[in-house]
Amino acid sequence: MNDEQKLEELKKKVMKVILSKEALERLGRIKLVKPELAAQLELYLVQLYQSGKIKGLITEEQIKMILETLSSRKEFKIIR
Repeated sequence: MNDEQKLEELKKKVMKVILSKEALERLGRIKLVKPELAAQLELYLVQLYQSGKIKGLITEEQIKMILETLSSRKEFKIIR
C-alpha cells in the first residue's frame, strides 16, 4: 500500500468514528458533487480528531456549520 492509499484508509476510519450516520451520508453526497470540498472537509476533521478537539459524534448540522466556515474562507472581495 502506498502513502496515498494509507491516507485514504486513515480518513475512512476516522470518519466512521467521528461522524454520525447522517453526517457520513452528507459527506458522501458532497464527495459526488464537490470532491475538492469533501477532501478539504475530511482533512480538517482528521486534524481536529488528531488534536483531540472532537468530543462525541459530529452531527449533520455541525457538518453544515463547518462547511460554511470553510466556504467563507475562500471568498475574496476585491473593492475598487
